[in-house]
Amino acid sequence: MTDTPYVPPKVWTWDQDNGGKWASTNRPIAGPTHDAELPVGKHPFQLYSLGTPNGQKVTILFEELLAAGHEAEYDAWLIDIGKGDQFGSGFVAVNPNSKIPALLDRSGPEPIRVFESGAILMYLAEKFGAFLPTSGAARAETLSWLFWQMGSAPFVGGGFGHFYAYAPVKIEYAINRYAMETKRQLDVLNRRLADTEYVAGPEYTIADMAIWPWYGGLAKGWNYGAGEFLSVQEYPNVIRWADQVFARPAVKRGRIVNRTTGDPSEQLRERHDAHDFDRL
Repeated sequence: MTDTPYVPPKVWTWDQDNGGKWASTNRPIAGPTHDAELPVGKHPFQLYSLGTPNGQKVTILFEELLAAGHEAEYDAWLIDIGKGDQFGSGFVAVNPNSKIPALLDRSGPEPIRVFESGAILMYLAEKFGAFLPTSGAARAETLSWLFWQMGSAPFVGGGFGHFYAYAPVKIEYAINRYAMETKRQLDVLNRRLADTEYVAGPEYTIADMAIWPWYGGLAKGWNYGAGEFLSVQEYPNVIRWADQVFARPAVKRGRIVNRTTGDPSEQLRERHDAHDFDRL
């Protein structure tokens, strides 16, 4: 790393040693790197994930479904992306994009794979008829905010989070660019929550479950330790909503499933039974 301005070459080539903390988990090609079967538990739903914001979305929904009385028991298996578990042949067969979370629904005659967190939320909400309005303006609003999150979060995670917390050098331009966009998104959410209790309206939906781990985590000062840097106190409606969602017992449970960092009392590396939480 030098102060010499970077001049892109005519043809880009991959340098595995240049990329910071997560360099070993990234590569410019798809497909498996090794053979590794996925474990299968006793429940109808097999989730392969990690307790990142994207992973939390799905475990929160599962815990909410169970709390509401639905037969949505699941096994949550840890995929350690630092060790390259996402490139195992079994995982790639469930998600060819090698990203967590990935779901196998084994409740029917043939397993159904679902990948991409937003798709998993929609699939489960429709399967159980919960947390997603079935028609009309309410459904349109919920899906609009769900896909707002799916399109916006890469600027927060891969953009702001990467350059602020993980990049091997601090690049002022990159941090400024993505901090500006992250604050704009927080302002979008803050303005919306000034008019409604939950993101999609008066009812709690999968839109809240998708948005909360990312933007609620920023408001709570958890994600990247960037609360002060981003002046999250400027978004009181987001903070109100973040606290309201976090007060839900199912959210508290879902947030810690497949979690491997932070307070050990808030880490449940794998979840195979509701009583697993009792160990904490």
